[in-house]
Amino acid sequence: MDAPRLALVPPRYGPDVIGGAELVLREVAHGLAERGWQVDVLTTCARDHFTWANHYPAGTSSDGAVTVRRFPVVNDTTGKDRAVVAQRLALGEQPTLREQERWMNDGLRVPELFHSLLDHSSDYDALVVTPYLFWPSFAAGLIAPERTILRPCLHDEPEARFELFEPLFNGVARLWLNTEPELALMDEIAPRHAPAAVIGEGVPVPTSYDPNGFRVRHGLGDARFVLYAGRREGAKGWEQLLDGFVATVRKEDVDLHLVTIGVGDVHIPDDVAHLIHDLGLVSDRERDDAFAAASGYLQPSALESFSRTVMEAWLAGTPVIANAASPVVVWHCQRSGAGLTYEDDADLEQCLRFIAEAPDAAAELARPGRDYVLDNYTWPVTLDRMEASLNELAGRS
Repeated sequence: MDAPRLALVPPRYGPDVIGGAELVLREVAHGLAERGWQVDVLTTCARDHFTWANHYPAGTSSDGAVTVRRFPVVNDTTGKDRAVVAQRLALGEQPTLREQERWMNDGLRVPELFHSLLDHSSDYDALVVTPYLFWPSFAAGLIAPERTILRPCLHDEPEARFELFEPLFNGVARLWLNTEPELALMDEIAPRHAPAAVIGEGVPVPTSYDPNGFRVRHGLGDARFVLYAGRREGAKGWEQLLDGFVATVRKEDVDLHLVTIGVGDVHIPDDVAHLIHDLGLVSDRERDDAFAAASGYLQPSALESFSRTVMEAWLAGTPVIANAASPVVVWHCQRSGAGLTYEDDADLEQCLRFIAEAPDAAAELARPGRDYVLDNYTWPVTLDRMEASLNELAGRS
C-alpha cells in the first residue's frame, strides 16, 4: 500500500520564517514525514509577512523528507479596499459581504497555487490549510472540502466575524484547534462550524540550557532581567509592553532589565537604554538559553490561539507574566499555576516588582510549568492526535 499523501498549505514556509503558525506547520510536516506520510507543502515565495515580497524561487525543492512547492505572490493592488474595511471597523461597523470580498483580494494573492490545487487536489488523502485569515487558506480551503482540515489559529478579532469566512468555518471536513478557549470562540463565532477537535501543538524539549553562558555572551553579568521573544509589533502588544516597562523602571526603585529577541523595530528611550537589550534574531539554542537565564517571561499579546513562547518559558523553569486580555494565555496560567496576569500598567508594575524583589518566590511560581508542558504539549502526543484525525478522515483504521 502506498504511503498516505498530505498537502499542507501555509502562507509562508522555511527555516528562516518568523511566525508561530508557520513554525508549527513546518514541525508538523517533518513529524508526519518521519511517521511515513508523503508530505507536500504548497506555499508562497514570500518570507516576510509585512511586504509579502517574493524571496524564494518558485518551483519544487526539498526540505529534508518534505517536498516544498512554491508559487509566486501577486501583490499589485492599491490597498484602497482594505483601507475602506479598516475604516468601517474603526467606526464599529460591519463591512458588507461585497466589501469583505474586495478586502480579501486587495493584497497578496497566489493564483498559481490555487490553480495547481484545482488540478491536483485529488492526489492527496488530506489537505491542511492554516491560518484562516490569509488568501491561500481562503482560496484553497474549499477546493476539496471533504478532505480539507482547517487549522484556523483563531483570535477574537473583527475579521473572524466576517460573513466571508462562514463557508470556510462551516464547510471543511475538520477543524484543528489549539486550546479550549479557541474552541469556545469558534462555537460563538460560527455555531454551525465543521466538526472540531482540540489538537494542541507540540513544543520541542531542549536537552540542556546554558543560562550562565548566555549572560556572559551578552554582557548581562548578574543583572536580573525579564524576556520578550517574538515579533515586535502592535498586534503583539509590544509597544504597550515597552511603555509599561519603561514607566516602571523610571521610578528607579525597580532593579530590572529587559531583553528582547525577534524581529521588528525597537525604539528605546535614551534614559533607559542601559536597561533594555535588543538582541534581534538569535539561534534556537540562544533562544533556549535566554529563556533559562531570564527571571520572567513577558507575553503581552491579547491575540493568541496557543502561545508557544509561554511553553518555552515554562520548559526552562521561568515564570510567565501575561496580558489578561488573552483568554488562551489566562487559561494556560490557571491550569498550570505557573504564571501571573495583568490588566493594566499598574498590574504590570506589580508583576515586575515581584520578579525583581522576590526571586525565590518567582522561581517557585514557575516550578509546575515544565510538567504542564510535558504532560500536554510534546510532539509525540500532538502528532498522535493529528494522525488519528487524519486516519479517521481518510477512513483508515
